[in-house]
Parts: sequence; structure tokens; C-alpha cells
Amino acid sequence: MPQEISQHETAFLSLPRAAAYLGLSPNTLYVWRHRRQGPPSFHMGRRVMYRITALDDWVRAQELSDSRSNPSLDPLHQKPQTRTRRIS
Repeated sequence: MPQEISQHETAFLSLPRAAAYLGLSPNTLYVWRHRRQGPPSFHMGRRVMYRITALDDWVRAQELSDSRSNPSLDPLHQKPQTRTRRIS
């Protein structure tokens, strides 16, 4: 889970600080950024920055898309699918 950031700190994190906030390596965020994956980022001057609220939203989206965290996606709780007959 992301670490707590005090209200006195900035609303933006650099790539290394965002990686630490998420518990990832900076290289992972760097690769995800270049593959256009992972949390949204932007340039502020020459630095890559991440908005803390965007990181939190991204983590929530990851939790909701995982069947282990979201019971509604668990295939064991789904109704069995029925086959439709093809008429030839």
C-alpha cells in the first residue's frame, strides 16, 4: 500500500520518490512510462513527475481489476455460461 505523505509535502513526486511511494524500483516506473503503462506521469520542466492523487487512483484501479481483490470478478462466483445453438 502506498506510504503516507504529510500535508506539508508537495502534491507531486519525482520518479524516484513515486517509485518509493509505490514500493517499486525506479527502473520499473521508467520502463512502464516508456511502454505507456503504469500510473500517469508528466514532465515538469525536465523532470518526470507523478501526482500523488493519480498514484492513489491508479493503485485503486489495479485493486479493482484483480479478481483476488474484487469478488465480482472472481470466476468461481460467476454463473456458468450456456452455449447458444447455431442453426445451420
